Amino acid sequence: MAATSTLLDGKGLSKAMEADLKVRVEKIIAQTGKVPVLATILVGNDPSSEVYVKMKGNACERVGMTSVRVHLPEETTTEELLAAIEKLNNDEQICGILLQHPVPHQIDERACFDKIAIDKDVDGVTCLGFGRMSMNEPAYGSATPAGIMELLKHYKLPLAGKHAVVVGRSPILGKPVAMMLLNENATVTICHSKTDNLPALIKQADIVVGAVGRPEFIRAEWIKDGAVVVDAGYHKGGLGDVEISKVKDRAAAYTPVPGGVGPMTIATLIAQTVASAEKKLKA
Repeated sequence: MAATSTLLDGKGLSKAMEADLKVRVEKIIAQTGKVPVLATILVGNDPSSEVYVKMKGNACERVGMTSVRVHLPEETTTEELLAAIEKLNNDEQICGILLQHPVPHQIDERACFDKIAIDKDVDGVTCLGFGRMSMNEPAYGSATPAGIMELLKHYKLPLAGKHAVVVGRSPILGKPVAMMLLNENATVTICHSKTDNLPALIKQADIVVGAVGRPEFIRAEWIKDGAVVVDAGYHKGGLGDVEISKVKDRAAAYTPVPGGVGPMTIATLIAQTVASAEKKLKA
């Protein structure tokens, strides 16, 4: 058992980040007379997506920013969505663009993500942004992975030389968090639901990142004592991707579900929008 298990409080840290962001937004407005704007695009009427977009809009309001909501119908085509994104790219008031995932099946999601201008890609979803981040060049990282890294750094958890096992390979979570950990000199193994001998690989990990998208897929007995456990999943009933309730007393540190990674995602999105506004408006 870990002598003391540290709860990685994303909710608390996100509130501290918002307090700092509010001051930065006030400075932007005072110096330029312009209010930073985040544009959110929602296609269709998925209830979960509507909730997430509303939460992001509320976060903008809390720090003094404005959010512009673009709500397109379920039957929207790829061409229509590309045109809506291009309009936002060309709008000088917009500092960041968020296309809520997932989009309806008839839309080429990758083409639409990549249409977002790199300087407005505050959610880190473009191939160009991913490539620049992977090469340790300036870019806005994918919001959830970047939030995870901020949380690990805030609690001063050592990353260099540690073996991190990332379970999941999505382009907006598993792959980017693996690259971010690698950039911090961790040794990284990327696994997924089809990996052979997955329990044995996870057992080797100093840091486990659950990003597979299946409730409690990662069993407590697979995780060694003293590991750092980051659970990026959220499912019905308040479950994550890891059996957190059974491993938290043995972990060196862990993220609760909810209240760990989720709040950091939104706070990071807003932080990156503010950073974009500072560059764009030269505050």
